[in-house]
Order: sequence, then structure tokens, then C-alpha cells
Amino acid sequence: MQSDSHRITLAVTEQDRRVAGYAALAIGLSLAEAALPSPIPGIKPGLANIVVLWALLQHGWRTAAWVALIRVFAGSLLLGTFLAPGFWLSLSGSLASLLGLFFAVRLPRTWFGPVSHSLIAAGLHISGQLALAALWLLPGSAILAIAPIFGLAALVFGTTNGLVVARLIAPPSHAGAQSAHA
Repeated sequence: MQSDSHRITLAVTEQDRRVAGYAALAIGLSLAEAALPSPIPGIKPGLANIVVLWALLQHGWRTAAWVALIRVFAGSLLLGTFLAPGFWLSLSGSLASLLGLFFAVRLPRTWFGPVSHSLIAAGLHISGQLALAALWLLPGSAILAIAPIFGLAALVFGTTNGLVVARLIAPPSHAGAQSAHA
């Protein structure tokens, strides 16, 4: 029997709870996305990136970085892809995306918001993945052949995810209440 004097107790902060909640949501979205069929292997909408961008804009880069990295590691463990090529591609994309977001949040808010941040993140995410694939998995000519398709997907899904986040962080509209009084 172990005495209480040897027990290690860790304090759980509000930040820990916040990261855990966001990470759980991001992991859930990643698992749901993995179950969806894709017409082109490797192209996914990146729904978990909505959670990462939300965390970034609401709580800062550190929270977003924890959420993104926990999602990559835990998601790969749950999907059985930990240390497989898909894990490394996901990790390289997430690290490139996080690096871009680190600088993107420092851009003037009058010109840059959720959609531009999401586009930067999506573009760098796919760039990180393609760079690793070019170094490790595919010859350069194959990367050049698929890069436009992946770039277009990053543009479409980056824009869509950014619009979702912009809508989520927008102040509630009072237009309906005003028209009811007119």
C-alpha cells in the first residue's frame, strides 16, 4: 500500500481545461473527417482547423499550438496511424501551419482576419505536407503534378473554414430584433 506522501498531485488550471476541451473537439472532428470518403486521397476539409483557428483568435497562439499538436498525436493514436507516413505528413502540415499563424496574428487586424489567417494556415499546411512528401515519399515531378490540386483544395477549404470562424466570432446580429420593432 502506497502512502499519500508519495503521491504527486498536479494542479489543473483553467487553461488546461480549455486546451483539453478544444483538443477533444478537434480530435472528434478529425475522426469524423477520417470516416468521410474522399475523391482524391489526402484531400480533406480540415474541420479541426476551425477549432485551432477559433482557439487562436479567442485565446492566443499557445492555446492553438497545444490544440493542434494534441489533435495530431491523439488523432493518430486513435486512428492507428501513429508514426506512419500519414502521421508525419499531418505533423509537418500542422507545424508549418502553426508557424504561419504565429506571424499571421501579428498582421494588422484591419486587413487580416479569420479568412486570411485560415488561408495562410491552409496554404502552409499543404506546403508542409508536400515538402515532406517530396523529400521522403514522391519524386519531384509527382509533387509538381499534384500541387495545383492540393493548392486549390487549400484555397477552397481555407476560405470556407475561415468564413465559419468569422461567423462564430462575429458579434450577435441585432438586425432581426430591429426589424421586429419597425
